[in-house]
Amino acid sequence: MNKLFLAALAALPLTSVAQSTLYTPELLWKLGRLGEMQVSPDNKTVAYTVTRYSLADNKGNTDIWVVPVVGGAARQLTATPTSESTLNWRPDGKLTFLSSESGTDQLYVMNADGSGKRLLSQFGNEGVSNLKYAPTGKFILYTQDVKTGQTVQELFPDLPKADAKLIDDLNYRHWNVWDDQKASHVFFQPVGDDGKPTGYGKDVMAGEKFDSPLQPLGGAEQLTFSPDGYRLAYTSRKLTGKAEAESTNSDIYLYDIRTGQTQNLSAGLGGYDTEPVFSPDGSRLAWLSMATPGFEADRNGIRIYDFKTKKHEDITVGSELSAANVRWSPDGKTLYFVSVLEGTEQLFAVASKGGKVKQLTKGAQNYNAFELAGNAVAIANKTTQAQPADLVRIDLKTGRETALTHINEQELAGVKTGKTEARWVKTTDGKQMQVYIIYPPDFDPAKKYPTLLYCQGGPQSPITQSFSYRWNFQLMAANGYIVVAPNRRGLPGFGTEWNNSISGDWGGQPIRDYLSAIDAVSAEPYVDKARLGCVGASYGGYSVYFLAGKHEGRFKTFIAHCGLYNLTSWYPSTEEMFFAKQDIGAAPWETPLHKSYTDFNPQQFAKNWDTPLLVIHGGKDFRVPEGQGMEAFGTAQLRGIPSRFLYFPNEGHWISKPQNSVLWNRVFFEWLARTLRPDVPAAK
Repeated sequence: MNKLFLAALAALPLTSVAQSTLYTPELLWKLGRLGEMQVSPDNKTVAYTVTRYSLADNKGNTDIWVVPVVGGAARQLTATPTSESTLNWRPDGKLTFLSSESGTDQLYVMNADGSGKRLLSQFGNEGVSNLKYAPTGKFILYTQDVKTGQTVQELFPDLPKADAKLIDDLNYRHWNVWDDQKASHVFFQPVGDDGKPTGYGKDVMAGEKFDSPLQPLGGAEQLTFSPDGYRLAYTSRKLTGKAEAESTNSDIYLYDIRTGQTQNLSAGLGGYDTEPVFSPDGSRLAWLSMATPGFEADRNGIRIYDFKTKKHEDITVGSELSAANVRWSPDGKTLYFVSVLEGTEQLFAVASKGGKVKQLTKGAQNYNAFELAGNAVAIANKTTQAQPADLVRIDLKTGRETALTHINEQELAGVKTGKTEARWVKTTDGKQMQVYIIYPPDFDPAKKYPTLLYCQGGPQSPITQSFSYRWNFQLMAANGYIVVAPNRRGLPGFGTEWNNSISGDWGGQPIRDYLSAIDAVSAEPYVDKARLGCVGASYGGYSVYFLAGKHEGRFKTFIAHCGLYNLTSWYPSTEEMFFAKQDIGAAPWETPLHKSYTDFNPQQFAKNWDTPLLVIHGGKDFRVPEGQGMEAFGTAQLRGIPSRFLYFPNEGHWISKPQNSVLWNRVFFEWLARTLRPDVPAAK
């Protein structure tokens, strides 16, 4: 690789996105990003959204496209200065969507070819989200924020410039947002013959302080209408304060439009119950269900509630697969779903009466989400580590795939990617672990390459064939690095025992798994053992801090993003206390002191740090508060360790803004150039 490549990359102006033969940070933000997809009622057309970003403007815009289910040319239907979202096909074959083109979020409709666009709603300034049509077209549901408490300014109206928050209970902030004394409620509203919402929206959660969907990451998948349109099911965790912070116990609620009555269908189930889906005849309701209270990464079974017997059962009992994106077959006899399997995401099927789960697809790809288009056809969002999302058609009988879209064909023309290899490595306890190895483009096994151990977060988020816009393996490979990405202990897709064993053992076998992976790959002659780096975020950042005090000279540099450095101070300052209790094992004030604080706390081993460290953290990261990064950087500085702190005051656990993302990558690769590649000049 050109020795001046990294320096040149750092010097690029933000407006420059010239075509490259390799992945660059700028190219990642030039790519169109596939969003929603909806299949038309006649199963002939797929509507979908694509978001494209302007690096100069530091924002994106989302437009609507359509493509025939049988294949053919894709067509762009909207090209407004504002984004379109929340697609719905009406029974009459017209397409509705939400847009702020008029100044506030409103409902629009247009023909399937994009003609005849008109405004349907006048929702006011409150804003609506997650809008869905009843299958009959007679009702819509949507969510809207309602007032549940008072701000400091409302409590003390004579102090309008007071800038403070008054807090009396837990769960006062979540992921990257503070409690704003509002809750997201579900509304339904009749629709007239002209397609316009009539009357006013009725709040089906009136007087409650609870959210639906679950905040802040839940969406329209947690709400649904019955086929006749007179019942709606929604997901809510009807807990507040400390109880909400300590529990994953969400439930599936059924609201009857005719009677105004609400029923809890999952009462007695302790974990997350989410994503309700009615059977085609409305006699049953399926949803995703976790059994263990407080364990957010538990196996998702598929439960079916029978309205006749008033009972529910897990139809996937006995399977170790964790389900997602459940869909009923048109005849109601089969349920299709997605699950992680050995570093990929595949489609599966199970009879609605229960029984053996059947795998429908294979291959080195992710089918991240899908919709049915008739009896035996699925339209899926497909990615690989080297290719961003496109739509494909899948024959559910044969598993055969046909490409439907080529969203980034022009942007990726001529861009080289490196080979990805899935290798199995023996762990210290005699298990077999899958390890992804990503090689630089034009890899030459006769040469030696600097190599990065990538530590995954979660801690139960699998390394699959997803296409990442932050930790992009092809971007690392394009900069001349071999990437070693182990599906270490705690990552889904390799059985329940493998997934669950990380809880309470953060610094134990999962860390030994990392060392097994890097040691095995380092034995290859093309790996330069004198230039090994270790990088990761969240639990991966924890792993970086922990390994910095335990690596026995293996690594020459470390990079930690939003990592947990001091578990003693992290435990009471995070927001989802159920996560802290489940994964750490105990609170730091309990006696005897849990081994997480004596044997597995990175801060305890900072006395051994002797390697350069780059720390990255966001000021709105409430899952791993910013103090964790500051403590780590302060420790490195006070101990005389070469170190740098990249701080984003307005970013959370992820870097979401385009220019911040490019900056993140420039600093990331400049640090690697400085500490691992003395042959490459460091950027000024």
